[in-house]
Amino acid sequence: MRLRRPGFVASLTIFAYAFLYGPIISLVIYSFNQSKLVTVWGGFSTKWYGELFQNAQLLSAAWQSLKIATLSASLAVVLGTLSALALVRFGRFGGRTLFHSMLTAPLVMPEVLLGLSILLLFVAMEQFIGWPQGRGMVTISIAHITFSVAYVTVVVQSRLSQVDRTIEEAALDLGARPLKVFLVITLPMIAPSLLAGWLLAFTLSLDDLVIASFTSGPGATTLPMVVFSKVRLGVDPQINALATLLLILVTVSLLLVMRLTRARK
Repeated sequence: MRLRRPGFVASLTIFAYAFLYGPIISLVIYSFNQSKLVTVWGGFSTKWYGELFQNAQLLSAAWQSLKIATLSASLAVVLGTLSALALVRFGRFGGRTLFHSMLTAPLVMPEVLLGLSILLLFVAMEQFIGWPQGRGMVTISIAHITFSVAYVTVVVQSRLSQVDRTIEEAALDLGARPLKVFLVITLPMIAPSLLAGWLLAFTLSLDDLVIASFTSGPGATTLPMVVFSKVRLGVDPQINALATLLLILVTVSLLLVMRLTRARK
C-alpha cells in the first residue's frame, strides 16, 4: 500500500495536530468553566481568573519563576556567545575537545543526574567556603544557567559559523579595533540567534521542574513546583486559567518576534 495518497497524508496530519493541540484547546475552554470540576461544563464564567489573581502562592511562584528565567537566560546568552566565539573563531586550541564536551554534556545528560550533581556541588561549597548559604533563587539561577548555556552555544555557534568573515576582515584592514568590529558588525549579524537563544533559555528555565526541585529551598518555590504539587491532589481550575494566561503570553511573544524578524528582512 502506498503512503502517497493525499487523503491518507491529510488524515494523518489532522490526527497529529489534533493529538498535540486538542488538550491545549480544551484547557483554554475549561478555564472559563463555572464548575469546580474541570471535566464537567457548568457554564461560562471568568471567576477562576479572579481567584487566580487573589492566590498569593501562585502569583509569588510565577513572579519568582519570571525573575529566575530572565536572569538565567540573560547570563546564559552572554556566556553562550563567548563560548561560541571561542569554538568558531579560535580554531584548534588546547583543551578544545574537552571544552566542547563539557558544554554539550547538559544536552544529553538526564535532568535528575544534573540536578543531583549541582546539589552536591552546592552542599560541598557551603561546607568549605560557606557559600551559598542554603538553597534559593541564586542556586536555582546558577543551575539553570549551567544547562541553558549549552543550548545558547549551539544556536549561536550555528549562526556564527555562517557569518562572512571578509566583512570583518575589511573593517579590521580599515583600522577598526576588534571590539568595535564585534559590536558594530558581528553582533548585529548574529542578533537573531541571540534572541532565539534567549527565548529558548527563558522557556527552558520557566518550564524546569526537576533541577529546580533539587536546588530550591523553602524560600524559593518556582511555578512548575507549585503547579505539580497542586495537580497531584487534583486539577484546580485556577491552573487552567494560569496556563491560558501563559499561553497568551507565549503567543504574543512569538508574534512579536516574527514581526521583528520580518521587519529586519
